[in-house]
Amino acid sequence: MAIRVTKKCFLLSTLGVLVVAAALTVTLVLVLRDDEEISETYRFAASSIEVRLEEQPDHRYVLSIHRGDDRVQRITFDHDFTDDSDIETFPKGMRLYGNGHSVEIREVEDSAGFAYLSISRTLRKGQIGSDVLHLHDTFGAEQTPLHWYGGPELMEQYYPIEKLRFDDYPYITKELHSAAIIERYWLSTAGVFFYVDKEVPLFIDQNDQVLRFTAKKELPYYTYDDEFVFNYRIGVAADAREAHQKAVERVLNQPVDIPDERMVRQPIWSTWVRYRRPISQQTVLDFAREINAYGFKNAQLDIDDLWEVCYGSLTFNTITFPNVTEMTETLREMGFRVTLWVHPFINKNCDPWYTEALSKGYLVKSHNETIGYNTKWWNSGENEASYINFNNPDAVEWYRRRLRELQELGIDNFKFDAGETSWAPADPDIEGPTALLPSSQTVNFVRMCAAFGGMIEVRTGWGTQDLPVFVRMLDFDTRWGWNNGLLSLIPTLLQMNLNGYPFVLPDMIGGNVYGDDILTKELFIRWLEASVFMPSIQFSKTPWDIDEESITISKKFAQLHETYSDYIIQRMRLAVSHGTPVNPPIWWLDPTDKIAQTIYDEYLLGEDIVVAPVLAEFATTRDIYLPKGTWRDGNTNRVHEGGRWIYNYTAPMDTLPYFVSATFQLN
Repeated sequence: MAIRVTKKCFLLSTLGVLVVAAALTVTLVLVLRDDEEISETYRFAASSIEVRLEEQPDHRYVLSIHRGDDRVQRITFDHDFTDDSDIETFPKGMRLYGNGHSVEIREVEDSAGFAYLSISRTLRKGQIGSDVLHLHDTFGAEQTPLHWYGGPELMEQYYPIEKLRFDDYPYITKELHSAAIIERYWLSTAGVFFYVDKEVPLFIDQNDQVLRFTAKKELPYYTYDDEFVFNYRIGVAADAREAHQKAVERVLNQPVDIPDERMVRQPIWSTWVRYRRPISQQTVLDFAREINAYGFKNAQLDIDDLWEVCYGSLTFNTITFPNVTEMTETLREMGFRVTLWVHPFINKNCDPWYTEALSKGYLVKSHNETIGYNTKWWNSGENEASYINFNNPDAVEWYRRRLRELQELGIDNFKFDAGETSWAPADPDIEGPTALLPSSQTVNFVRMCAAFGGMIEVRTGWGTQDLPVFVRMLDFDTRWGWNNGLLSLIPTLLQMNLNGYPFVLPDMIGGNVYGDDILTKELFIRWLEASVFMPSIQFSKTPWDIDEESITISKKFAQLHETYSDYIIQRMRLAVSHGTPVNPPIWWLDPTDKIAQTIYDEYLLGEDIVVAPVLAEFATTRDIYLPKGTWRDGNTNRVHEGGRWIYNYTAPMDTLPYFVSATFQLN
């Protein structure tokens, strides 16, 4: 039975406090204050979580979440509900309405140690919904400050993510320098997670105090619906680890299988940094011979940009690649598998393929007739290319068939580049549920790619954590520091894992050497060391391009990676069965450790290896924080107790600091 309470009821009350039992598991408390502001409490009986809704003097309402005596989160409904706002209660929640908005707070789940609720409303076109998460609240008797994880994967990644800044930022998959993975998931050290539903036309703002979720029907979203939803869910658990595991079960997919094991065990080699474009059959064969001659193993050799007749033809240039079948057979005899760099674009000068795609409706078209099918990517001029419409099943099959024809030439599989939504023309006029546009283009592209099996790689995702494929980091610049350099490598690894993507393919050792960037020997070696305990290693710039010592050190760390590859694969299988990260942050072992919560330059492999690479130029020592546990130094065998710092750990250029759990046995 629903109970309706109005402010008029409050004014008639002389008690000041009214208690109403709505159901056995729910208690609603209504408090009359002198200024006639309302306070309400909804109690989750099994989890002992409380949510309190309090009116503010400016007619806004704050929802605060309490675990015992601790307030663990506040959310402000940033809307003027005016004096005529009202509250309606029902057995599983309450409804706040007024001034054109109706917000429903509903219990979804209540179990021992976990409360799960939804915040939802339906808005009309022209309305805006805006809720504010208070990032820098404190909780607990010690008034511990909150830290945050999740959010978008950015090229200039920071960790924890409260350091990020956004201004009216549309939350769709974007091209370089933006977000390739845009899971609508945020996790705090208080054990609270937020997940915004995919149907919400979401924009975010973030500063050093708040993260604002705004729902509004504006571009780049589909703007032609009369109504839209603003729904998100909140999970509250004992700590961040428990909350994340609950989120994996309820809102984040977990992979159904692991990707190709050889890509884990042996290095991937790419032509990109060493040769750029164009490349040739002879270049590829010479590269393979060098790799073997210097005694390195391989998972595969990737033929990168530019091998096509023209961009989008998916047809080898017979001048530079006169006999592809002969090339692939030779490479196979040399012990190489072969992958091919491909992309979702067709340049307008690439006929007859462009004309065919245009005539058959296989390209993304804008609602704006002035834009039409026009787009631009890094290998075209302005308005000189189009984007294949992967929301069109016929276009998907056309693209897939052409890739299979390449496989008939001996190409084993593909490196799929791009795929983000924003490469397409703005305001796309394409198929699919309108509430999921435009980012459904990314989903359909990535799922098409994954149909080629576990040997592929992609670089973008949205709700595609279930796919058993490697997801590559966005292109890194060849530099030290945060600005998309080496210091951003580990935060990106942690970010992807905590968004549910555990099969991370780091970018090429040393970055992409764009522009005036210079890859020094030191940067190359430190980059390799930082990558050793990640799921895969990818070379393009080669050690023998540097010197003999670089060859020796590179072999050493490639072998160390291979030595632990069985354990990496074991952790990948646990990601499939239990949804656990392959490379978690070090707080994973003790989510209450306030120091570990902010460590951005160390990571775990599983729960048995702490990795603390040197990431600063000219440094030969570093301070290392060991998390909870007993740890054996991988270099000296010395045993250390965790929960403390090791200061000035000596690590010359050929040394990677890492620590193995004292109970760990390498099979």
